[in-house]
Amino acid sequence: MDFRIFTEPQQGATYDDLLAVARTTEDAGFDGFFRSDHFLHMSGDGAPGPTDAWITLAGLARDTSRIRLGTLVTAATFRLPAPLAIQVAGVDQMSGGRVEMGLGAGWFEAEHTAYGIPFPDVKERFDRFEEQLAVITGLWTTPRGETFDHDGSHYPIVDAPGLGAPDHRGGIPIIIGGTGKRRTPELAARYASEFNSVFRPADETRDLYARVRAACEDRHRDPDELTLSAANVVCLGNDDATLRRRAEAISRDVDELRASGFAGSSDEIVDKIGRFTEVGTTRFYLQVLDLGDLDHIEEFAATVVPQLP
Repeated sequence: MDFRIFTEPQQGATYDDLLAVARTTEDAGFDGFFRSDHFLHMSGDGAPGPTDAWITLAGLARDTSRIRLGTLVTAATFRLPAPLAIQVAGVDQMSGGRVEMGLGAGWFEAEHTAYGIPFPDVKERFDRFEEQLAVITGLWTTPRGETFDHDGSHYPIVDAPGLGAPDHRGGIPIIIGGTGKRRTPELAARYASEFNSVFRPADETRDLYARVRAACEDRHRDPDELTLSAANVVCLGNDDATLRRRAEAISRDVDELRASGFAGSSDEIVDKIGRFTEVGTTRFYLQVLDLGDLDHIEEFAATVVPQLP
């Protein structure tokens, strides 16, 4: 079981804010630091403004030494797949092989409108997503000295030099998540090293895992090759005042957080995580929304993690 800190910088964060969180994450013993890949805030004003996910991760690749780094998740609508493959491979090399990439079809229409990014219908987004996965993994797994071609309707590729990542046999790990009943499990079974359940209770997470494991079996892939993970907001408080203060800092209700997230006392959170481990979760992404509360991260590491296997 491992734990990763997951941030939402579009809500308002500078690079220095992210660096402070990433270094606290590393010092506290967590396995990784991940960030969303969004340009538009979803509440508040997002000040001081957006940052680019892969530019900031490139900085963190040099400013940290141990933790895994990545996105949860990059939208396939944001970037052309071949340049994205080059970007991510470069950040991976800069980190010494510590990068993983979450990739999704894209969903936040207002964000696309705000920044002039085309937002096709859901079928086309998934078609593009599937083709991006083929291009990115194809480039990463083509040996150096050879070229890659892809006869695609959206992203045709001709004689592109391979980008075989030296620190990852088979390419950089890809994370796929979502609640789709057919294409999402199929794509995870085909391309992913990890399947992620995002903001879902344990019983729904169990059903998502079952679908993706069945898709692996349909492809004659061992389902146990796929890491099963879950992401949820964290709000730890071992007394009522601390819990209420941390909930208010992220504009959330304590009772709602207790019902839907990893919230409450250390013992309560251990119990909630236990329900996820029972359905097969072995990796947890802890969504930390107040990036100024570094004590929150340290307290979770000191009071929750030691109680877990």
